[in-house]
Amino acid sequence: MIVIKVKRTSLLKKRRRTGRTKATQSNLNLLYPTSQELQVPCCCWTHKTVTQNQSTQPISCSFFCSSHPHISMENPTPTPSDSLTSTLCNSIQALGRGFDVTSDFRLLYCKGAPGSRLVYLDEEHATDLVLSRTLVLPNVPSDICCFPGQSSMEKIPVCTFHEMAKCFNEKSGLAEKFPLGSFNSMFNFTGSCIVDAPATKSLAMVGYFIRLFEVKLTNPNLVLNEEIRRSVPHSWDPASLASFIENYGTHIVTSATIGGRDVIYVRQHQSSSLSASDIENYVKDIGDDRFHDGKNISGPGPLKYKEKDVTVIFRRRGGNDLEQNHSKWVETVKLAPDIINMTFTPIVSLLEGVPGVNHLTRAIDLYLEYKPPIEDLQYFLDFQIARVWAPEQSNLQRKEPVCPSLQFSLMGPKLFVSSDQVTVGRKPVTGLRLGLEGNKQNRLAIHLQHFVSLPKNLLPHWDTHVAIGAPKWQGPEEQDSRWFEPIKWKNFSHVSTAPIEYTETSIGDLSGVHIVTGAQLGVWDFGAKNVLHLKLLFSKVPGCTIRRSVWDHNPSTPSAAQRPDSSSSLTKKGSDDKKEDTSTHIGKLAKIVDTTEMFKGPQDIPGHWLVTGAKLGVEKGKIVLRIKYSLLNY
Repeated sequence: MIVIKVKRTSLLKKRRRTGRTKATQSNLNLLYPTSQELQVPCCCWTHKTVTQNQSTQPISCSFFCSSHPHISMENPTPTPSDSLTSTLCNSIQALGRGFDVTSDFRLLYCKGAPGSRLVYLDEEHATDLVLSRTLVLPNVPSDICCFPGQSSMEKIPVCTFHEMAKCFNEKSGLAEKFPLGSFNSMFNFTGSCIVDAPATKSLAMVGYFIRLFEVKLTNPNLVLNEEIRRSVPHSWDPASLASFIENYGTHIVTSATIGGRDVIYVRQHQSSSLSASDIENYVKDIGDDRFHDGKNISGPGPLKYKEKDVTVIFRRRGGNDLEQNHSKWVETVKLAPDIINMTFTPIVSLLEGVPGVNHLTRAIDLYLEYKPPIEDLQYFLDFQIARVWAPEQSNLQRKEPVCPSLQFSLMGPKLFVSSDQVTVGRKPVTGLRLGLEGNKQNRLAIHLQHFVSLPKNLLPHWDTHVAIGAPKWQGPEEQDSRWFEPIKWKNFSHVSTAPIEYTETSIGDLSGVHIVTGAQLGVWDFGAKNVLHLKLLFSKVPGCTIRRSVWDHNPSTPSAAQRPDSSSSLTKKGSDDKKEDTSTHIGKLAKIVDTTEMFKGPQDIPGHWLVTGAKLGVEKGKIVLRIKYSLLNY
């Protein structure tokens, strides 16, 4: 609330003298009651057409911040400075422009040149926006209004990761459920919800916000420029969709708040044992220390919880950050204001009925959820193809085949090994897993995850008419015992842990790369010391090079057996009517084989990984599978 002192007689004279809209005595009484001091909410400064013969003196008012006594301004605006004028002009130029909300909310991240708006504004009837006697913003479209702001202390109590993200989004008018740019920047998150949310136990925030002005689009019925509507791809074309998002962003800026903020962000890690009340008390302590006059300094003093897995982040925007004292910093905000909040509307909300809008909506949703780098967005979108596991369950043999076996102890059950070759042709492989098959779930098999169709980026290199040569099988050498590791006991079965990769291809090789298109398990017979080994089938992709490769020793997702929505897992126990001894054997074998699905999907940035190698291993008495993934240059 702002307290305004107004002299009615001088007001009426000024309205007549400046030639503004005539105000009768009756409607003046409605606007300004007889009392000379009243409280009103923030109101909009109106546009004023300036001519040589007209005075441009605005109404004289006194503003006081009732929420923070040390902010008192005789004028609704501080003494105008170059920085204030520049920030206001830049903010007005930003309205209606495209914006990528995965970025922090700063004007420099607006799309296009200043003033290159995506929506129609009434530029023909632009007028001068009078903010004070000495601050007049020229040629402001009539669709834009400026409001004086208020200063206040704001606090978001201890809450979960997703609750805090929702608060940030709502403050910016965003309906998306994903954590976006400002939230991730303020709390130093990676941007990956899959990584950040499980690692965070709670979040809290307290800060002081000085809002000098808010510039805003007043037209609720925004219309996109025809050029933007024509730029929407009519089909699922990853290159065109990525280009649209890169050029125009995901949303349109509808308002910007200018001022300063001094905020404390508290992040409690999952490993912390502190209760919610402990965190609340801690936030109160450091808030009191920072914001109370005479006691506030740059830091909160000794952090009594710094060893308790709690991160405290101090952030200022606007003002002179070299001024450690909070009260003195407040006085500098009017001399160096900054953007402290922005609101947006989705671009797709203005594209109703435009052909292809559903494809653009899906592309933007995927981009906001996973946040791949913009330079990788085309390839990320290209990899959003359905994936399946091979071989299909319906193709599995009903009759138990004769297979070699592994023995882990003298009296323990045998693990049979399927030596079937699993190949997928010209369909890129994105993951591998070990599975237990058969009626007794005692036969080890390997499965491949692959795309159901070829991504468009690979069509020029790998379409059916492109000659790629014969695929090649590669595996470890049978006599190379350096890689043999026992599963349990040295006198029983071993595993060859040699990495299988196409060694003739190196990073930057211009002749092409080789990727995995098949896999096979085998057993070398050395008596009781049988050795399990892996072979991979490699197919050449001409004209591509390897950008980067990684060995991923951790699964991307929990085991399929733990996911209720997984229909392809072969690791489930038998039905309830199986015999008790069979269930016992299944349990023993399940403890020996790690059936976790190993793959990289859209959640693994930048989201277009392919399998280029693999290896078997032994960890804590379990047979495991480890994968080599690569990014390609197309």
